[in-house]
Amino acid sequence: MQRIVWLAIGSLGFLLHASLASAAARPNIVVVLVDDMGWSDIGCYGSEIPTPHLDALAADGLRFTQFYNTGRCSPTRASLLTGLYPHQAGMGHLDNTVRPGSTGLTGKLAERAVTMGEVLGAAGYMTAISGKWHLGQQHGTPPWERGFQRSLNLPAGGVHFFNQPAGPAKKLYLNGQEHALDDPEFGEWYGADLWTTYGLKFIDEAIAADKPFFLYLAHCAPHFPLMAPAETIAKYRGKYQVGWDVLREQRRARQVEMGLIDDSWPLSPRPAACPAWENVNAKNRDRFDHMMAIYAAMIDEVDKNMGRLIDGLRERGQLDNTLVLFLSDNGGNAESGPRGRTEGAPLGGPTSTVFLGQNWATLNNTPFRRYKHFVHEGGISTPLIAHWPAGLKAPAGDVETFRPASGGMLCDAPAHLIDVMATVVDVGEAQYPREFNGHQILPAEGVSLRPALEGRALVREQPIFFEHEGNRAVRRGQWKLVALNNRPWELYDMQADRTELNNVAEEHPELVAELIAAWDAWAQRAFVDDWNAKPRSRRQNRQAAPAT
Repeated sequence: MQRIVWLAIGSLGFLLHASLASAAARPNIVVVLVDDMGWSDIGCYGSEIPTPHLDALAADGLRFTQFYNTGRCSPTRASLLTGLYPHQAGMGHLDNTVRPGSTGLTGKLAERAVTMGEVLGAAGYMTAISGKWHLGQQHGTPPWERGFQRSLNLPAGGVHFFNQPAGPAKKLYLNGQEHALDDPEFGEWYGADLWTTYGLKFIDEAIAADKPFFLYLAHCAPHFPLMAPAETIAKYRGKYQVGWDVLREQRRARQVEMGLIDDSWPLSPRPAACPAWENVNAKNRDRFDHMMAIYAAMIDEVDKNMGRLIDGLRERGQLDNTLVLFLSDNGGNAESGPRGRTEGAPLGGPTSTVFLGQNWATLNNTPFRRYKHFVHEGGISTPLIAHWPAGLKAPAGDVETFRPASGGMLCDAPAHLIDVMATVVDVGEAQYPREFNGHQILPAEGVSLRPALEGRALVREQPIFFEHEGNRAVRRGQWKLVALNNRPWELYDMQADRTELNNVAEEHPELVAELIAAWDAWAQRAFVDDWNAKPRSRRQNRQAAPAT
């Protein structure tokens, strides 16, 4: 397939201006979010999938070992962009979930929330999004009305090729104008290429306007339906015949060697619903190998485009003073159960439907338990790579939460999406408003990560809270209280047992009661509805992951 033609990178005048810019200038900010990627799916977090560009970014940057998302797509995007918990931003679930009378399940961004685009735009930044939105465009909150001055976006996700079958949500919107996926203006594209091309185009517009830029680059990969260029898929065919059991052990060993996890934390057991690889017959082994090859190809394409992005920043003289953050919206996805789903031909092409399924999702989230939807570690843990040559600093002394490691510095301080808004406000010298467009704005919930970026201790006075589909958790210091929907609370010591295999709730009843009270108080003030008060839709039931 003809690959997308790169757009012009701007004049030499732009490059000259950038090279003469003061080192003290406010940094550019690029936030890269991938979709449905597990904690261990890139090389610098233990994967066998080669990701040289992300690995290089990590080697010259900072990796967080305990960074959290919300366990689901739209809630993560809302929390990331607003600095609020999802229900506070109106997005406690997907943007197709609207509960009449609810404050936290409105299917769109609430007016009591302000986005990074709005905050940084008011501070003089050129603001842009390229990629997936999924924050209620159909309900009146598209990106171009929530602070993004430049935008190429899909209303939701699930689109990877220009020639996928059309559907109501399968449209491109360029600066608010609707286009068909196959509009000749965009050429014949694969998604990761397209989003990066337009991200660089928007950066050029910011340079021309002599403004710092904020780019939110939101990939659709590696979310189902799994799709990738045939030549990239072919690179990985046969490489997964070794199976998920061996690969999980290998990933964990690399994570231990890198210092990402403690060797005393056992690998979580393979779920009972998932067969041992040795019991899978040859025909199914080939099928499973093909599914994982497509998934690996999608990660490969994201990494290749991270290389394009970094090279593009370097060529424009912008890399040194650009803060780049790379993360995922939730853990690996077990939807469709152990067998996954393979329909259409060729698999991985624009007319196929491939879901990776629970067996491989257990690999994606190595060494943790559970998946997307859940708030055990496998559902809410994300890689976070921070890269900022002009701003990152090594610890000046012995800082407990920092460790030099193979492939770059590690930060063990627990952190969350809510901290990204506080961080960009801090480094961008912006002001988080009390009022915006005539609406009172809720106070931001997070803490700035700038101390961690500068090699200092990250101080957090409040716990971190979670709720999704009745699954709930609170993280305070070394302790995590977590529960499945309608199930008893479990307590884990994250220093001794981050794979959540030794529930010590009965040994610490007073601590459990204290953390439950904290969660209840948070849920009340954060507009968290009782998930069980209203039956879920058929679509929500169909997408629910196995509870194992």
